[in-house]
Amino acid sequence: MDGEPANMGYAALKLSSLFTIMSLLQLRGVMSRLIDELNRAARDTSQPIGFRAERAASSASRMLLIAGLDVSAVGVLSDYVSDANAVLLRPGKTRLTATAIQKAIESLPDIPWGGYLEDAGAKKVETLVEAGCDFIVFPVASPVTAMSQDEKVGRILQLQSALDDGSLRAINELSVDAVLATDACQVGEAVAWHHLIKIQHLANILTKPLLIPVSLDTDSSELKAIWEAGVDGVVVEAGTGEPEGLKKLRKAVSELPPRSARKRGKAEALLPQVSGEETRAIPDEEEEEEE
Repeated sequence: MDGEPANMGYAALKLSSLFTIMSLLQLRGVMSRLIDELNRAARDTSQPIGFRAERAASSASRMLLIAGLDVSAVGVLSDYVSDANAVLLRPGKTRLTATAIQKAIESLPDIPWGGYLEDAGAKKVETLVEAGCDFIVFPVASPVTAMSQDEKVGRILQLQSALDDGSLRAINELSVDAVLATDACQVGEAVAWHHLIKIQHLANILTKPLLIPVSLDTDSSELKAIWEAGVDGVVVEAGTGEPEGLKKLRKAVSELPPRSARKRGKAEALLPQVSGEETRAIPDEEEEEEE
């Protein structure tokens, strides 16, 4: 009992140091804008014990909206994607040359943009990075040598939800910043319970922000269901539906209620590790008294 105040003081100091380190890491600005927003969404819904959990509704993070767009269509649809948090450029029928990319980004609004690299090599990645790419989406079959080493470029790994639990846990240790599960929901179909089961399973295991594709006509109840299941952002193909589709989706996302606490490992992942040591849970007072 005599050592209890000292233990509590040490625990408070340890927590204070951890969150100071987290703040310093954020101030370094080494993270992509999109990844920073995704991590903020996860952090705001996972408040540590002993800290104020209440937040004003206006400052609470919401699900992020990423507009997928063919490079050749950017000029026509640049105003259309202004309601998105970010834009994901796809090659389509146009090659991802420096000229095509530069022409595309000139007409984009001031939001983060990234590139999809289905079969890209190191040269294409370098072209994107030099043009100011904020993040890159790449499939699991992509060669490691093709990936940019620039820490400011976010890495989003595209995968299938059918991966076994061991493989999913292994992703938590890889140097990727987020995960895009392309088959978590079938675009064009209504969100069903088996989709939510897939999403919740991924969210329970992954400590990375989770993205899934959705349709432009996804309604507010479906968005709320996948948001509560653990989705941090959605990718929607712009220009595939009515002109006001993205605007309606943005409105539905903005009206989502703050997400309730989820049983997932994201909160632990946000605590930095020092010298390779794992951050251990602080013992409860009852356990200390028993000792």
